[in-house]
Amino acid sequence: MKTKKSKTDTKTWSEIKDSVYGKNGTKRRDTLERDFESFKIGLLLRKAREEKELTQEQLGALVDKKRTYISRVENDGSNMTLKTLYDIVEKGLGGKVRISIEL
Repeated sequence: MKTKKSKTDTKTWSEIKDSVYGKNGTKRRDTLERDFESFKIGLLLRKAREEKELTQEQLGALVDKKRTYISRVENDGSNMTLKTLYDIVEKGLGGKVRISIEL
């Protein structure tokens, strides 16, 4: 016999992250958040490249990087210097980078 879930059984994404990775400010949670931000950068770069109708090979040629490097950046933006980020966005995609810092 199935039991009906009550509203109190439902957890938010934030509550799940808190229970699995710890509260904000803990080392494990901070690592998760940093990794997620890096992943988002890669997705944003891929989306921008596709909107410009460029292949990874073409974008790589514009910024003097190999296609395999562009692929790695799009799949995990964490292993990239700020200079490379600026080159890809400005030289390769014709855009601007905006960075903010939260304290």
